[in-house]
Amino acid sequence: MSELIETGTDANFDEIVRGSDVPVLVDFWAPWCGPCRMVGPVLEEVAAEYAGKAKVVKVNVDENTVVAGSMGIRSIPTVALFHNGKLTDTLVGARPKQDFTAALDETLAGILPN
Repeated sequence: MSELIETGTDANFDEIVRGSDVPVLVDFWAPWCGPCRMVGPVLEEVAAEYAGKAKVVKVNVDENTVVAGSMGIRSIPTVALFHNGKLTDTLVGARPKQDFTAALDETLAGILPN
């Protein structure tokens, strides 16, 4: 995993996701999930392209059942977008990179000056 991607856990989720001053894409995944393994490299690219403007956090649902349960994660991969501590968008299933970047761009357009 890229050094640009943080690991979210039951213990640190509120701090690194809800307490973030930039938008956060949270990848709810598991190592046994084939589509999750397809999304991983895409999100590494997104993390590199948006470094400093947004961040990517990965949460292993098998190891972090409290946060996954509280978020109502029923299918993986699920990528959730948080802004100002609130869930603003959810993308379920393996998606192309442009779906993730479009969600981030829309969020950033609302918070960054032109």
